Amino acid sequence: MRRVTRDVHLICAVAVAGVLVAGCGLVGGAEDGNGAVADMDMQGAAERADEVFYATVGEIKPEIDWTHRATTTGSCDVSRYWTVMTVVSEQRRGNFLGVVERFWKASDYRIDMVNPSKDLPTIIATSPDGFGVRVKFGYKGQAFFEVTSPCVDKSKVAPPTKVANGRTYEGEIPTPNVHSDFWSAGSPVPGPTPSPSP
Repeated sequence: MRRVTRDVHLICAVAVAGVLVAGCGLVGGAEDGNGAVADMDMQGAAERADEVFYATVGEIKPEIDWTHRATTTGSCDVSRYWTVMTVVSEQRRGNFLGVVERFWKASDYRIDMVNPSKDLPTIIATSPDGFGVRVKFGYKGQAFFEVTSPCVDKSKVAPPTKVANGRTYEGEIPTPNVHSDFWSAGSPVPGPTPSPSP
């Protein structure tokens, strides 16, 4: 009996070690022998992250204002961040998130977590090619998107090329600029927060 128990523990330990060694492979994607997504470097992953975001916000009608926030890189992954500058009222947040979740499900994303919090709702999902995606609401109805790649080959990463359609925190208005009055049911928010719709 002791030998059987020891063998079971050994098998479990080997399985756990295998998962830990897989590392970045846990997040999905087709991998080459180095644990990186085949034929993709950080620049390619950043461009794919952009595509994921643009496709997602393209489903939201009427159009929302958004701006680029940041790009970060890890040892073998890259993340892009965007801020929605259109104020989304509390009454419309469920509709906004519903559109995003339905699009992700229709695109075969795996929904990993839904936080239905009244104040700070969040959805986290994984795309079929292993990109982690998140949309969350913050203070006063400002939404944030994040897309993180699986492990890819190291490379330099250029800034996004698509011009944002929303006002920045500094008040600059890129072109083209589109404002939506559908999502904003409340009054303007003062300070360095999202720009209210006209």
